[in-house]
Amino acid sequence: MTRAERIRALGLLAPAYLWLTVAVFLPLSAMAFFSLLTEVPFGEREWSFTIANYTEVFGNPVYATLLWKSLKLGFWVTFWCLVLGFPCAWILARMLKGRSREVLFLLVILPFWSNALVRIFSWAIVLRGNGVLDRAVNAVLPWDVNINLMFSEPAIIIGLVHSYLPYVILTTYLSLQAIDETLIEAARSLGARWPRILWRLVLPLALPGLIAGAVLVFVPVVGSFMEPRLLGGRFGTTYGTLIEDQFVAVFNWPLGAALSFILLAVVLVILAAASPALRKAAT
Repeated sequence: MTRAERIRALGLLAPAYLWLTVAVFLPLSAMAFFSLLTEVPFGEREWSFTIANYTEVFGNPVYATLLWKSLKLGFWVTFWCLVLGFPCAWILARMLKGRSREVLFLLVILPFWSNALVRIFSWAIVLRGNGVLDRAVNAVLPWDVNINLMFSEPAIIIGLVHSYLPYVILTTYLSLQAIDETLIEAARSLGARWPRILWRLVLPLALPGLIAGAVLVFVPVVGSFMEPRLLGGRFGTTYGTLIEDQFVAVFNWPLGAALSFILLAVVLVILAAASPALRKAAT
């Protein structure tokens, strides 16, 4: 690459690197700075550097319990997004054409067009006692059934799956769309049944999309706070709601920053530990 080409490439990459610096590096640097303070450096507050925030987090088992609860929540939401997203992506990629595919695509991306609070309160109307779901089930069954999923872990999972399912569908759709149809036809001509084709051919080729969707779901769900707080009630206290409380309610920004960095470190460790297996599955 010549000098002129390197300068041209640097000029093309400069806006992206500038945006990453402003939107990612600077906020993380500020968060790291706050996590090492005794008080927020606002007004006339006296502050100094300390690691007491980190020692408090590691010394209190409540924080570890909430972190484990959030990790389990992220696992279950990711699991159900994969289970529900793959069939939908397969229908989009292989079974629909023309207008029907466009309509289903519209339904898939519809959550992106609505406000998160609107989605959450809509699920609250559906899941509460004497709500839409309760009345629909009682209209079908000959006996009375009391369905009240509000302020429970299933309600949180339902709301989060609804919010993040499109990520899995879209990434898996791209992987399924890239599969050569002649490979499936060749497997059929050799006598392979559909379950074997799905397990030995389609799923391995779709793994890159599934893995990308799983990462896009797991990482934000672990730190989610709005759905757990509104749909979970007293059962919705998670690591994410704890961090929100430190910044909004308690105004203890140093502890909230330390909690945030520990969550970031845990997620990065999980992704790094799983990366060899994920890389092998994607190749």
